[in-house]
Amino acid sequence: MTAVDTLWAELTANSAVPAAPGAFTRAPSDPRLGYVLLGARAVSTAKGAGGRWTVQEVDVRRAAEELRAGGANMDGLVCVAPFRSSTSAGNSDVSTLRWRQRLGQEWDRVRATAGREQHSAYDGDHLPHLAGIDWRRTLVVRPGAGPVHTWWLPRALVRVLDAAEHAEAQWLQAARTCHVCGAVAEQAEQWRVQTSTGWQTRCPDCRVTARRPYRGELDDHVYAVLSRKRSLQVSEWQCAVCQEAPASVIDHCHEHGYVRAPVCASCNTRERPNYVYSNDVYVTNRYASLFQLRAEAWLTHWHRCSGCRARTTLPLAHLAALTALLAGEPRRSTHRDPTSSRRRRPCGELRASWKGSAAAPGSCVITVGVDFCPSGEHRVLAQVSYRDAVNMFRDWLTETAPGLAAVAGPGRHDRVPRQFRPVIAETSGEGPALF
Repeated sequence: MTAVDTLWAELTANSAVPAAPGAFTRAPSDPRLGYVLLGARAVSTAKGAGGRWTVQEVDVRRAAEELRAGGANMDGLVCVAPFRSSTSAGNSDVSTLRWRQRLGQEWDRVRATAGREQHSAYDGDHLPHLAGIDWRRTLVVRPGAGPVHTWWLPRALVRVLDAAEHAEAQWLQAARTCHVCGAVAEQAEQWRVQTSTGWQTRCPDCRVTARRPYRGELDDHVYAVLSRKRSLQVSEWQCAVCQEAPASVIDHCHEHGYVRAPVCASCNTRERPNYVYSNDVYVTNRYASLFQLRAEAWLTHWHRCSGCRARTTLPLAHLAALTALLAGEPRRSTHRDPTSSRRRRPCGELRASWKGSAAAPGSCVITVGVDFCPSGEHRVLAQVSYRDAVNMFRDWLTETAPGLAAVAGPGRHDRVPRQFRPVIAETSGEGPALF
């Protein structure tokens, strides 16, 4: 985590809100809880090789970018101590942020230690940061009506800390909720289990209940018709991708409208590109691994759609992400790794965007670029037409999964229907599923 501390300090060096140098390694942060607060974002942590806790670099960069944007105006002050509700919640969960309560307790401690006459500054080290922010550098001490001094923080910083508490509450609620049945545990880590696709929350009933493997019972079904059948019990199957967790949703292709297979909530989320806009995705390391470590399993799943299989292609967002890896990765420059003088790492984060629609292949162009470059550049690496991207995918499919390529269709992508099926919005309450 020391390297991540250094990265966080570098990314927020020019921010109006001062960042703390020990955002991951000093209290109140604790990576063992499964997350760390960075500004207004809750960044998930995971135990890597050798038992070391790690985070995704792209999450750290996004948190730093949000902090720089949210704290541009530091005018206006808000009184944070003494604050009547700050010390009234002293028995709350000590692992959560509770920044007002923490500042209230710190104010009481400093006042009792230094005395009322000397209570004009704060130079202690008991609370070095809040959500990765060095609050002490923006602290303003004012004399009160009597001998008691008051503490003030900039209004922009108060808003960031309030947003951090909200993000933390959402993360803890998601960690307590079973991915399969929606049951809620009493504690965040009570039902957390590790699977091949990462950490999940599963209640005891969903962990032990046997499910039958998916054998293609829903192949060639139209999702808009199948979703109206209330008698369909998706939880009867195992997830068709990881084959470990019970299935909870029916995954389908939004371009053609055909059902792919029943999958668990984790796999349904994992296979979605990291959208910036509706026609713009980041190709994160987590998503890129689908085309590398488990390529054949995911290609088989995507080609369960009759339309994609007949045209020997992928939905446009997945095709754009793969094109970024095939056409952009070889052109991607590298930078020296600050944690090691002997290693170099790829520049920034791959980004794929497109103009046009798969319904009109001749007009669709995929642009591959790089964001978050350490030197501040945003470079365009390649522009690939839809037809060239499809041909590039077919060549890659033949090398990666020859068995799947052999059973695919002839790939006449110029024979595209004039009208595609409309995108079907999910109504499960979890928000619209992109794929």
